[in-house]
Amino acid sequence: MAERIGREAQRRHFTCRVTAMDSYSIVNLVHEQLVIFVCATTGQGDPPDNMRNFWRFIFRRQLPQNSLCQMDYAVLGLGDSSYAKFNFVAKKLHKRLQHLGANPIQSPALGDDQHDLGPDAVLEPWLNELWDKVVSLYPHPPGVTTISDLIMLPPKFSLRFLDKQETTWIAPERESGADPPTELQPLHALLVTNQRVTAQEHFQDVRLIEFDISESGINFAPGDVVMIQPQNSPKDVQEFCSLLRLDPDSTFILQPQDPDVPAPPHLPQPCSVQHLVERYLDIRSVPRRSFFRLLSYFSPDEQEREKLQEFGSAAGQEELYAYCNRPRRTTLEVLVDFPHTTSSIPADYLLELIPRIRPRAFSIASSMQVNPNKLQILMAVVQYKTRLHEVRRGLCSSWLASIAPEDGKRVPLWVKKGNLKFPGDPDTPLVMVGPGTGVAPFHSVIQERAALAISGNILFFGCRGKNNDFYYEEEWGDLEKRGLLRLFTAFSRDQEDKIYVQHRIRENGAYLWGLISGRQAYIYIAGNAKSMPTQVTDALKSVFQSEGQMSALEAAQYLTMLEKSGRFQSETWS
Repeated sequence: MAERIGREAQRRHFTCRVTAMDSYSIVNLVHEQLVIFVCATTGQGDPPDNMRNFWRFIFRRQLPQNSLCQMDYAVLGLGDSSYAKFNFVAKKLHKRLQHLGANPIQSPALGDDQHDLGPDAVLEPWLNELWDKVVSLYPHPPGVTTISDLIMLPPKFSLRFLDKQETTWIAPERESGADPPTELQPLHALLVTNQRVTAQEHFQDVRLIEFDISESGINFAPGDVVMIQPQNSPKDVQEFCSLLRLDPDSTFILQPQDPDVPAPPHLPQPCSVQHLVERYLDIRSVPRRSFFRLLSYFSPDEQEREKLQEFGSAAGQEELYAYCNRPRRTTLEVLVDFPHTTSSIPADYLLELIPRIRPRAFSIASSMQVNPNKLQILMAVVQYKTRLHEVRRGLCSSWLASIAPEDGKRVPLWVKKGNLKFPGDPDTPLVMVGPGTGVAPFHSVIQERAALAISGNILFFGCRGKNNDFYYEEEWGDLEKRGLLRLFTAFSRDQEDKIYVQHRIRENGAYLWGLISGRQAYIYIAGNAKSMPTQVTDALKSVFQSEGQMSALEAAQYLTMLEKSGRFQSETWS
């Protein structure tokens, strides 16, 4: 989105730099005239990783209240309304910039991934209004006009292909024994276990996957997250290269057109086409409107060009939704549908046309205390039907599920601090609500505490059926016998009336209230962000009312107090 705004600024003859927030020297902000901030929200209202240093600086109390009085700005938020703190970072940044004297050009845009058209639904009209205001504030010199949308801008990078004699390309590998793995220097970990943990007849395929992390320098604690960098399948890579008439064995050097613009750090130099398509271009993503707009420039076929221009226009949004968003049609499938255009795409535009494959985050399900050389995740394989003939498949989960331990395949990964923080005092009880794969981080902490003979572990686990998807059943039973776990289960489909974890919370209200009010227990929720977190928090508030003799308002305030003190935490995903 930021790159797109940069291109639109170029059309209006602005000198524009697009930079990650933590790559920008924030002390220079006082000298900037006009800044557009594009930011996502992560976790429970937290800034993304590459914004954390910026965030800490901008909220320093000693910053003068008029320090940004020379700066005009606008904030564009990218969020997901299924989360409680929807676009929290964008809203908070907007308020803080105003507090420091900056001048907002217009109200923040709050893009929503849950909308049928994704964030574009909000962003398209917002950007049109923004540019009208920007051009009126900073008018063009006489005789200069905005570059028409009919004219294609030059590419940001050019791919200089090398002769076979010029180079032998070797995929970069991280040196073992170096610093802990990072996104740019991941550990290529051996996948050693890939076990289906749901019944064969159950509709959902869930895997327990284990990686060998011995001698990697990786350290993790319960609540931490492993980031996994997925790859496109050999079949998709071959099809893409064939459609675009690219030789996967050819190598190139990426050359920025602007010397001040660095090449993407995730791509090695030189790089093979195979590496670019397999590990960088997200050809399985559902393309956005800007993709169709850019694609239309390359089309030598009038019929294809008209259709692409329609999908890329404001008027064609309903048609685009029906063709692309609703059936979850992928970039690769779109390219197949427009063969004349696809075979005419210049390689120089690939990085602007197709986004980078993003790493996927998984809660770590194992404890280093118990097994320091292994890292486990509990992963649902994403697959579902739409009106398209081919089943829709999640890129990362399908790729990992396809790897057999005997293949000797390695998976790029690194570890990040998670949002869940567990208390150091072993006498503090933990109340954990983890239906489905949401149980993963709780398996990690329970495993660790059990190894240290720490009791006070209370788990509310929910799934569809005792015989279908009851993860870690034997392990939980053993820990219960040893007095190290109190387990409450909700098997929603094993009886006529559906029973969920929130029902078990209400049934055991007196017991829970004793732990929370009498023993200062911590409460945790992990799982799907759709409706479960709201239903569980409602159940907790009803316990506070019935057992703690509180009004509805007091119960809500009590939950807020628990959250602020770190005694109520959640990790949810959509």
